[in-house]
Amino acid sequence: MQIETITTHPYNDQNPGTSGLRKKVKVFQQPGYLENFVQSIFDSLHGFTGKTLVLGGDGRYFNRPAIQIIIKMAAANGFGKLIIGQGGLLSTPAASHIIRKNNAFGGLILSASHNPGGPDEDFGIKYNVGNGGPAPEKYTNAFYQRSLTIDSYKTAQLEDIDLDRIGTQQIEGLNITIVDPVTDYAELMQSIFDFNLLKQSISSGYITLLFDAMHAITGPYAKRILIDILGAIPDSVINAEPLEDFGGHHPDPNLAHAQELAERMFSPAAPVFGAASDGDGDRNMITGSNIFVTPSDSLAIMAANAHLIPAYAQGLRGVARSMPTSQAVDRVAACYNIPCYETPTGWKFFGNLLDAGKITLCGEESFGTGSDHVREKDGLWAVLFWLNLIARKRQSVADIVHEHWQKFGRDIYCRHDYEAVEMDIANGIVEHLRSQLPALPGQTFGEYTVKYADEFSYEDSVDGSVSSNQGIRIGFENGSRIIFRLSGTGTVGATLRIYLERFEADASKHDQDAQVALAELIGLAEQFCEVKKRTGRTEPDVVT
Repeated sequence: MQIETITTHPYNDQNPGTSGLRKKVKVFQQPGYLENFVQSIFDSLHGFTGKTLVLGGDGRYFNRPAIQIIIKMAAANGFGKLIIGQGGLLSTPAASHIIRKNNAFGGLILSASHNPGGPDEDFGIKYNVGNGGPAPEKYTNAFYQRSLTIDSYKTAQLEDIDLDRIGTQQIEGLNITIVDPVTDYAELMQSIFDFNLLKQSISSGYITLLFDAMHAITGPYAKRILIDILGAIPDSVINAEPLEDFGGHHPDPNLAHAQELAERMFSPAAPVFGAASDGDGDRNMITGSNIFVTPSDSLAIMAANAHLIPAYAQGLRGVARSMPTSQAVDRVAACYNIPCYETPTGWKFFGNLLDAGKITLCGEESFGTGSDHVREKDGLWAVLFWLNLIARKRQSVADIVHEHWQKFGRDIYCRHDYEAVEMDIANGIVEHLRSQLPALPGQTFGEYTVKYADEFSYEDSVDGSVSSNQGIRIGFENGSRIIFRLSGTGTVGATLRIYLERFEADASKHDQDAQVALAELIGLAEQFCEVKKRTGRTEPDVVT
C-alpha cells in the first residue's frame, strides 16, 4: 500500500464541543481541514494498529466524500479493519452498538446532529471510544491541542470504495466490510422490547402511530422496525428518505420544526402516538393525541415504568440527568430509593456511570434519552419504549402523563433558545450573570426567594475528573430554578439557552400552560441576564 505524507498547516478553530467538531460545510471543504482533524485524532490515540474502526454518518451533504477521505487516512495510519454503513449511513446509536458488538477500537461518526444540512449548512465529525460512547474530555482536549501544531497528515493511494455494495473486500491488508446499517440495531431492539405485544397492539388497531423521520437517518430504521417488523401501515412513517439537505428543513425534533407531525397530532384525526427523531437518530420527540411530552417528563415516566419493559423488568440500578433537565426524574428516584446523578450537558458524561453499572437510564432535556444498551442517546429506542408502555398499560399518552403527575407532581418546564448570538454579546451576558452570583442568595423577587446561585461544576464519581463552568444556576426556596447556558452545538455565534422550572404539587393546576405558569420566572430570567436588552430581540427563536 502506497502511503503519502501531505504537508499541511494548522487551523486554530478545531476545538470539539460536547458532540464533536461542527462547522459549515465550506469550512470542512478547506484544503486539509477535515484531514487535519482526523489526523489529530489518530495522532492522539495509541494501540490501534491492526484494530477495527467503525465509520458512518447521517447522510448529510459532504458525508460520502468525507468517508472516502477517512478510509484512505485510516488505512495509511494502520487500522486493520473498517466497518462502514451501506451508503455511508449509520445512525449514532446504531454506530455505538456496532462498536460495542464488534469490540472495535472506536468509531468516527459524521454528523451535525439536529443542525440543518446542505452545501451552505452544517457538517460535523466526532470520535467515539471503544465503549461506543463519545470521546471524554481528556480525548477531545488532546485532539484540539494536536490540531494546533499539526504539520502533515497521512493518506493511502487507494481507489474510492463502493459504499453501496454490502460485503467484505480485502485491499492490500485492509479489511473493509460494508454492512446493512439497520440489521444489527433492529436485532438489539427486539432483545429489549416485547415485539409480540407491539405487533398485536398495532395489528388490532389499539395503537395507531405516526413517526416523522424528518428526511434524516432514521427513515430506513423506522421503516424496517415499525412497518416491516411490527406491521404498522406504510403511511405511519413520513419523510422517510434520508436527504443530503433534509428536504430543506431543520432536522430538530420539536414542535417548531416537526410541523407536519405536530399538525397531525393536534388535530381531530390524530393517531394514538406520534414521534420524531433528528438528523443522526439520537434525539426523540414524544407526542400523543393533543399532547406533547417534555423530554424531562419523558425521562421521569420511563424511569417510573421501566419495570414494564422486558429488558428492565428487574429494576433500575440508578438514573442520571443533565443539570438543566428538570428534577422530575429525581422524584422518581427518591420514591424508588435508587441513585440519581446530575451531570453536565453532553452524553459523554453518562458513559462512566453506565460502564460502572451505577445507572440504567439517563436523559437530557434536549430531547435525548437512553439506557445501558448503547452509550449514546437513542431516538427509536425511546419511541419503542413508549409504544411498549402504551401496549402494556392500555392507556393513552395523555393518561400516562397525567397519572404520573398525580403521583409525583408536575415539574412545569420550558426552554428558551436565543440562537446565533454574537460571541461578544453572549460572553458579556455570562460575565454579567457571574457578577451577580455572590449577592443573589437570600434576595426575594415576588414569591421567589433565592436559595443558591452558582456556576455548576461536576466531579465524576468514577474517575474523579472535574468539569467546571457548566452553566449558571439560580435556585429558589420553593424548588424552582432558572439556568443559563451557552450551547456549543451551533456553528454561528452562540446559542443562549434559558431553562425555567417550577414544581406544582396541586393536581388541579397540572393542566395550566407552561408559559403562563412560568411567566414570573421568565421575567426574572430577563432581569438577571438582559438578553433582550443586549441583543435587541423581543422573543426567543425557539421555545420548547
